[in-house]
Amino acid sequence: MNIQLPVQGYSQYDSSIQSNYQASACGPVTAYVLLNYLFPNACPYQPNELYKKLGGTRIGLFTYRFIRNLRKLLGPNWKVNKCTLQVALEELKIGRPVALKFDKYFSLQCNKKFTFSYHWVPLIGYELVDSELVLIIHDNGGRNRPSQIRKVRYSDNASILTFVQITPKEK
Repeated sequence: MNIQLPVQGYSQYDSSIQSNYQASACGPVTAYVLLNYLFPNACPYQPNELYKKLGGTRIGLFTYRFIRNLRKLLGPNWKVNKCTLQVALEELKIGRPVALKFDKYFSLQCNKKFTFSYHWVPLIGYELVDSELVLIIHDNGGRNRPSQIRKVRYSDNASILTFVQITPKEK
């Protein structure tokens, strides 16, 4: 099985992002990418605005702030919640990307090696390779490098991952 949504990535080091935000802009950039996918050509916020509105800090964007402040921005017709891996995969199956946070520091896993130490990314798909789950992400770029699609093994990172779904509420 293979699912990959046609999500357009964005680099947190893009010249449009304030230089003092760039190193810690992965959370707001992830929100920006997801909102642009959910609301094509209608997202009213740019990454610099999202950095402020979501409560970004020099050390990153805390999960509770990402959720609480994105709920405020989207209003009562949207659900923004932490979710399980299974729910995240279901979201992908119905065409909605998911915010994914790697966080070894607050997971108290500092001595282990992971794909990222502390980083928000858009989860845009997954595949099963020899019965192993591989997550497909946009990595939000690097200095002098645009965002690119990467594949990471779930099992290598499972203990430090947090999934956040952004879903319209049923009426």
